[in-house]
Amino acid sequence: MKTPPNPAESVVVGTFGRAFGIKGWCWITSYTRPIEGITQYRTWFVAPPADEAKSPDSLRGDWLKVSAFANQSHGLVAKLSGVDNRTQAEALTGFQIWVPAQAIPKAAEGEYYWRDLIGCQVVHVSGQVFGTVHELIETGANDVLVVQSTDGEKRERLIPFIPDAVLVSIDLTHRVITVDWDPEF
Repeated sequence: MKTPPNPAESVVVGTFGRAFGIKGWCWITSYTRPIEGITQYRTWFVAPPADEAKSPDSLRGDWLKVSAFANQSHGLVAKLSGVDNRTQAEALTGFQIWVPAQAIPKAAEGEYYWRDLIGCQVVHVSGQVFGTVHELIETGANDVLVVQSTDGEKRERLIPFIPDAVLVSIDLTHRVITVDWDPEF
């Protein structure tokens, strides 16, 4: 067993769903886009969700090798080495799939990973600070930044992720996103 990854240097790329069949296959919920992107990672650190871990700074789990993937009509299934029956596969339900951050391809120019945007400060073009990105929401039209105020106001803004029209600039080095969005909205 390799040592667990440092959560600050690792990325959750999916979770295990229910067992598929009787030979140890599991349904996989992939957080990659496209969903088949998870298949490029053949060794996973498998751990219970962070809220079930004994401490937020450490993960308990194990490194497992993926021996096969298969597309099914309702999604993706995976077979892990050493998981050979339905009972073992069922035990993984809800577990997270982690990979080292350095295994993730670099984002292309003008593209961003959600994990890199979370925690960035959001500032209006006038200089007014809106708050920080708490999460992102995927919608049919475009993604949306969920920005929580940091001035004690307990306000939440939903700002569409529309480069050039709404998002004026994204500076990941300084962790600042400048927007042209109605401050009262």
